[in-house]
Amino acid sequence: MKTAVRALLCGAVFSVGGCMKYGPVPEERFSYPMPPGEEPEGVFIVCEGNFMYGNASLSFYLPSSGELQNEVFARANGMKLGDVAQSMTIHDGTAYIVVNNSGIVFGIDPETFRIERVIRGIGSPRYICFNDSVAYVTSLYEPRIAVVDVATAAVADYIETPDHTSTEQMAIWGDTLYVSCWSYDDAVLMVDLTSGEVAGEIGVRSQPRQIALDGDGRLWVLTDGGYGEGSSPKPPALYRIDAASGSIEREFVFRMGDTPRGLAVGAGGDTVYFLNGDVWRMDTDAEELPREPFIPASNTIYYALGVDPRRGDIYVGDAIDYQQQGVVYRFSADGRGLDTLRVGIIPTDFCFR
Repeated sequence: MKTAVRALLCGAVFSVGGCMKYGPVPEERFSYPMPPGEEPEGVFIVCEGNFMYGNASLSFYLPSSGELQNEVFARANGMKLGDVAQSMTIHDGTAYIVVNNSGIVFGIDPETFRIERVIRGIGSPRYICFNDSVAYVTSLYEPRIAVVDVATAAVADYIETPDHTSTEQMAIWGDTLYVSCWSYDDAVLMVDLTSGEVAGEIGVRSQPRQIALDGDGRLWVLTDGGYGEGSSPKPPALYRIDAASGSIEREFVFRMGDTPRGLAVGAGGDTVYFLNGDVWRMDTDAEELPREPFIPASNTIYYALGVDPRRGDIYVGDAIDYQQQGVVYRFSADGRGLDTLRVGIIPTDFCFR
């Protein structure tokens, strides 16, 4: 079945070049089992690659031994990942990689990295979020959220978002799906999962992108303030929102010119991390933004951020010059440097087994 899947995808996965641009990619066998009853270990590092170059990749890292395997998707499946890998989420024993510019979502075995299923038919997919047997996939350009039947990997329905043409990250609280509307937008949607319709929205500052839930049932939303052609930049902001009601509890406003990104919640659920040049940390009950960075940057471009939900280790992706292989720095929960990893081009997301 996997051979048939690869054959079908060969011409469709990449925006440039062929499936086997430089000849066949030999397949390798990997086995990184997660023993029952033991705490799972392993970090996937999604490297987006360059737009229109088809050089996205996936790395796998074991913190206990320091073992790093690069290009595991290509090596395990005999085909490259595609063009602009965006995000990765594990659900019910399958790891889903969203490849934005290839318009595809791969479901792989998180122990062997082999393809198990493929979701197609979604324009410029960005993120995937699960609610039991249903997956929701956002899109950069489509005014709707795809509803996917996980069992068949087929799009079963859509949640229409007619006034919002760029949906981004998601979080579920109870029967509500929160969705950030990023490109040239200023809203967080509240979708009623019972009816499958948008029930309301929360107005925020320009371009809300990252969202996350803390341990006390509060939704955190980070905006970038808007930038680029067609946008009037404004100071970005971080929001703390009561997830039960959708009401804003606190707005933390950055300075004009700041570029926050990479929102993450700490292992205990009581700490929020974000990037703004440096790595910053604040308590979830704080009443103001931190004044001193938690981990200062030094001749780096901190591009991506992830926090291990069990161990509390902090992972920071450095894009360097956006052309060469990027670097990932691993820090302990108290900010001590633990490891430096050379990975693929533009490390953009972290997924913990």
